[in-house]
Amino acid sequence: MTERQQQHAVYVISVFAELAGVHPQTLRNYERGGLLNPQRTSGGSRRFSDADLTALRRIQELTNEGVNLEGVKKILRLEAELADARARLAATLDQARSNVEEAHRQHRRDLVPVQNTIAEFIEARRRLRES
Repeated sequence: MTERQQQHAVYVISVFAELAGVHPQTLRNYERGGLLNPQRTSGGSRRFSDADLTALRRIQELTNEGVNLEGVKKILRLEAELADARARLAATLDQARSNVEEAHRQHRRDLVPVQNTIAEFIEARRRLRES
């Protein structure tokens, strides 16, 4: 499923509550507490997406482990920050690799390290003397 499909809000609150196995009032409470943010129709009705279902399942997992709603809110925020930091790190690593590859492409391949050049010069002089 694409990210766009996950974000497409299609479920009304009653269907979403049934899918999630919770009471609609629980969803309203989670929304009031800032844990869920369903989209709204022009008429003001809530519409939930598959991404909301994923978030709700994470909320349920945390509350089942004994975390209170404020703790859940903090954990979700930190998980989002961590995901963002990982994405930025991956982008930075990709850019660094690209920069290294570009630097390698720009190096002159016909240059010989100085130590090798001196050794070749000395060897060439020795051959000249011997001939």
